[in-house]
Amino acid sequence: MPAPLSSLGATRSDIRARHALLTPESHEWIRLPDWPGAELAVLVSPDMGARLSLSLLRCPEPVAAPPAGAGIARFVFCLEGRAHLPDGTVLMPEDFAFQPPGCGAGLAADAGSRLAVFEWPFAARGPVPAALSGRLDDCPGRPIHGDDWVEVRKMLPEDPAFDFEVNVMSFRPGASLPYVETHFMEHGLLMLDGGGVYRLDDRWYPVQAGDAIWMGPHVPQWFGALGRGPARYLICKNFNRGPMAPRG
Repeated sequence: MPAPLSSLGATRSDIRARHALLTPESHEWIRLPDWPGAELAVLVSPDMGARLSLSLLRCPEPVAAPPAGAGIARFVFCLEGRAHLPDGTVLMPEDFAFQPPGCGAGLAADAGSRLAVFEWPFAARGPVPAALSGRLDDCPGRPIHGDDWVEVRKMLPEDPAFDFEVNVMSFRPGASLPYVETHFMEHGLLMLDGGGVYRLDDRWYPVQAGDAIWMGPHVPQWFGALGRGPARYLICKNFNRGPMAPRG
């Protein structure tokens, strides 16, 4: 059997000044004191120019993590297994939780669980919103620009107290974003299902489930779904704050 291309120095990952594609064959799984019991692949971080982080967690043993650091908000999306919040809420696959800075709430997870975790410096605008949790299926789907082949489900309220948006975008086979977007918000993204082609700046990347993307501010971006099945991705962006608002 031929050796996998990753063992010969090949990867689909591509890290650039204004965007990045992070693919599973290049993930480095580490342990950190802030997540005892977990293994993390930190895919997006400020070290690459981002002002947010996206990490994948896998739990070879039960995990009990403390709250996020001072001034840091956290959003957790359960991919597999079960996670537990201090109020007794159990997150099952495709459940989510928002933990605002200063809430004092940590997180636990069962062995065998997998989670996607976004963290970012929270930009307060009045009182900080309370912690919340929910199920993706309970979030209504909305067509994008009238196209019912492209749907968005928003998991955080549009209330101006929130400075972040986390959504799941769904595309029927052959559907695409209606135009190339350019804006001052940055994104972190994780492909959940299916695949397609993602344009970032002047490059087009084949993408599939398990891939992650960072898009910096003002990066031209577009996605088209390919294949026989639908494509879905989890995506975040800074929200409800203008370009001159202070951010971490």
